[in-house]
Amino acid sequence: MFVKFHKEGAKIIFISLAVFVALLLVSPLVFSNIWILKSVQVFLLVFLVIILQFFRNPDRRLEVNDNNIIAPVDGKVVVIEEVFEPEYFKDKRLQVSIFMSPINVHVTRYATSGKVKYSKYHPGKYLVAWHPKASTENERTTVVIENRVFGEIMYRQIAGALAKRIINYAEEGNQVRQGDDAGFIKFGSRVDLYFPLGTDIQVKIGQKAVGNRTIIATK
Repeated sequence: MFVKFHKEGAKIIFISLAVFVALLLVSPLVFSNIWILKSVQVFLLVFLVIILQFFRNPDRRLEVNDNNIIAPVDGKVVVIEEVFEPEYFKDKRLQVSIFMSPINVHVTRYATSGKVKYSKYHPGKYLVAWHPKASTENERTTVVIENRVFGEIMYRQIAGALAKRIINYAEEGNQVRQGDDAGFIKFGSRVDLYFPLGTDIQVKIGQKAVGNRTIIATK
């Protein structure tokens, strides 16, 4: 089966492949012991596979449905709680957070269709993604989409201890389509979703979410 990779990984994948081939060719000249040589080669192969799987971009087409909010990323649901959202809404919202481990697909997809009302990048710290202050202190981007059924829905891409670059394609004024590519978080970490209070949440703490597949909320 053909594996598709995200365009944001092209440079890293190319460099990793070049380094892998170079080290593979050089290693027999450096290590005379066959067991050490094989161990080094296996390590190099595992490292390359990790890089490749991190940037994979599975084709997950869906039928657009404005009555559903779909998981924007793969990962584990770690937060479902009522919080005060200080940046845009400045009132109480229902927050759902999805934590991405290094083995998850890190493509961010639009959870709903609509008009981008707000899109802002914030430099910040690199606290571990599950830290309570990560949502407000880490490097992050905040995007608000106005959907005809749910109204304004916010999502926030958050960098973690390893993530050093957040890619965000959402631009204010654009019309976006549910399921389309919204960005990427390189080597990290977490996405928060903010809903109006009373929204019917369909996931539970600890549940595995699959981007473009799992329904997070519905009406």
